[in-house]
Amino acid sequence: MYFAKAGEQNTQEALRIALEEAEKRGIRHMVVASTWGDTGLKAAKLLQGKRIALCVVSHNTGFSKEGEQEFDQAKRSQIEKLGGTVYTGTMVLRNLGTAIRSLQSYSQQDLVANTLRMLGQGMKVCVEIVAMAVDAGLIPCEDVIAVAGTGRGADTVALIRANSSNNFFQIKVREILAKPRNF
Repeated sequence: MYFAKAGEQNTQEALRIALEEAEKRGIRHMVVASTWGDTGLKAAKLLQGKRIALCVVSHNTGFSKEGEQEFDQAKRSQIEKLGGTVYTGTMVLRNLGTAIRSLQSYSQQDLVANTLRMLGQGMKVCVEIVAMAVDAGLIPCEDVIAVAGTGRGADTVALIRANSSNNFFQIKVREILAKPRNF
């Protein structure tokens, strides 16, 4: 599926595609990016009663403002009550590289992130959140469905063979199931 434009207006359709493909393929885990909790909660409601484990990955604390967490705690509680897990941790393609960039204008992590962004911001985030979820021990190294977006909401869905950040180049994007054409 190619969405005409990037953005949150694609969220429900992206999540529907993710669920349909996970069920069709027997995928056991779905990883969903969510900054404030809106997309994560929509995914949790959609997956309620399904045999697919949900891992919602948020920005690290301090992403926008020192010491502040953007993810809505009430939405975190709702997601967890619906059976999902919310993970907040170090972002694979942002952590130390961001600090290095402030000293020398660029980092190796920037190179990897910008290369993935050639396929869209959502694709970069899909790969990153899968690595983060494996690092945290929340998903196994197997095929998973990843959902992310450009700005708010979701507009990218990918079938990814998961691996940890220290094995980053063993992560395989097997199929792009949905993405914006114009990003």
